[in-house]
Amino acid sequence: MATTNPLQFIQQVRAEVAKVVWPTRREVMLTTVMVFILAALTAVFFATVDIIIRWGLQAVLNVFG
Repeated sequence: MATTNPLQFIQQVRAEVAKVVWPTRREVMLTTVMVFILAALTAVFFATVDIIIRWGLQAVLNVFG
């Protein structure tokens, strides 16, 4: 494996970082809002499923208990 001296490594890192396309503030805000919305929807879904399972289990236990 070829070794690279530290100066060349830093130059290569800077060249690669310069190629990165950074998101705009608007894109960051939109994706952040979308993450919060989807997290809230997921929480509501699993809470609903939990309530339905609890209701079903209580119904079964009342029948046999």
